[in-house]
Amino acid sequence: MIYLAIGFPPAAKSCAYRMRETANQFIHAGWDVTVVTIAQDSWERDSGIDPTLLNEVDSRVRTVELPLSRLDLETDIRLFDEERAASPNGWLTKLRNRQRLTFPEPNFGEWRGDLERAVVDIHAEHPADLLLASCVPYVTLAAAWKLWEEARVPYAVDFRDGWSIDVIDGVEAFSRDSEEAQWEKKILDNALSLWVVNDPIADHYRARYPEFADRVHVVRNGYDADSAPGRAHTPDVESGLRFGYLGTVNFSAQHLETVLNAWRTAREHEPLLANARFEVRGHIGNGAGREANRHTELLKQAAADGVVFGGPAAKAEVASVYASWDALVLILIGGRFVTSGKVYEYMATGLPIVSAHVVEHDASNVLNGHPLWTGAIGMDEEKMAEAFAEAARMAIRTSDELHAEAMAHADRFTREKLMTVAVRELVEAFDAAKPAHGPETTDTSTGERTTSTKGVDVAPLTEKSSVSGGTSS
Repeated sequence: MIYLAIGFPPAAKSCAYRMRETANQFIHAGWDVTVVTIAQDSWERDSGIDPTLLNEVDSRVRTVELPLSRLDLETDIRLFDEERAASPNGWLTKLRNRQRLTFPEPNFGEWRGDLERAVVDIHAEHPADLLLASCVPYVTLAAAWKLWEEARVPYAVDFRDGWSIDVIDGVEAFSRDSEEAQWEKKILDNALSLWVVNDPIADHYRARYPEFADRVHVVRNGYDADSAPGRAHTPDVESGLRFGYLGTVNFSAQHLETVLNAWRTAREHEPLLANARFEVRGHIGNGAGREANRHTELLKQAAADGVVFGGPAAKAEVASVYASWDALVLILIGGRFVTSGKVYEYMATGLPIVSAHVVEHDASNVLNGHPLWTGAIGMDEEKMAEAFAEAARMAIRTSDELHAEAMAHADRFTREKLMTVAVRELVEAFDAAKPAHGPETTDTSTGERTTSTKGVDVAPLTEKSSVSGGTSS
């Protein structure tokens, strides 16, 4: 299998965990896996890398790194041409327009040719039976289509958050007559399967493409079992309760300011929080803006309120970071179309959880029933301050039994369990659709075209819709 997974470890991206587990599960199912991603130094100028993410990648996974990078994230001004140096905004506008000429996606469109050549070359060297494209970027779809056109290698798509749906604002991302829409329809018309992370996104695709509805599958992100501390934490009120946020700081500065204001109010009114700390861990920004933006300034200004920014946490540190905290703060963007992988990991800690997101959020559906969740209270500062206080009270009063119950609430969401089911069902779809004769290949010694007994060269399978883990929205 060729796995187009730009964001694969060691990229310090939230998608890296899902990608790693996907590759591992295909290996466990008996497949050869070749991952196509971009060079590590490209991630250095983007969100950074976390070498510890490679620790759990199966050694049998082959990785091909392409020398691709985002030009707009270059920070070495010695490499800027005269136009970029003189008019950065004008240069960026021209760049984005040029990138869309090749494929309708800013920042990544010009990668199309390299990705297409890569999959064709890999297939020529080691014929593929299946291709799985994980998006973003969506330009990977062009490579999937190229191999389908040339060799009829069947493919599936992991949209995760979807393309034609703006998951943040909850509206269609582009019109049905746009170039993006044409690409999406063409790709899905011939795909074996489509994976998305939650039910609202799945419902969007089933409504938009009713003929494709039974090939849409919910594959939730879940969490890695080794990220949970696995033991009850004993709060120390005298030295101060410790609240924490672990995750990418991808929310707006205004969102962060609301959380910090609520925290300040809670410390002023709740005695249990008078000497408490709120630690923020994770990546802030990328490129030239990494840890050099308004978010960083807000966190520094809140130091007097016991707020500390501890920087990113390596994957190998995650469990110990959670083990040092008494309660968690779940700060999320978006609404009903957004779940976030962190919600599962947070639940697995068994710690009290304060939600800092809108009420109508898919994370609320996942958290429903968690015994140590303070509830969906929206972004009202006063209500959020009370939620902080309630979490503090929960932290000191929670019995070992209730802590264990809270941890158990997340058991069904382990990433291994979810992806095992998802990969098995995709392999079953592949096997069911496989005809007697598959894609043609060329004998390099004779130049003759031969036909493989593997692969798919028929209309996509219509199969029963399924949900790999999780709860319906």
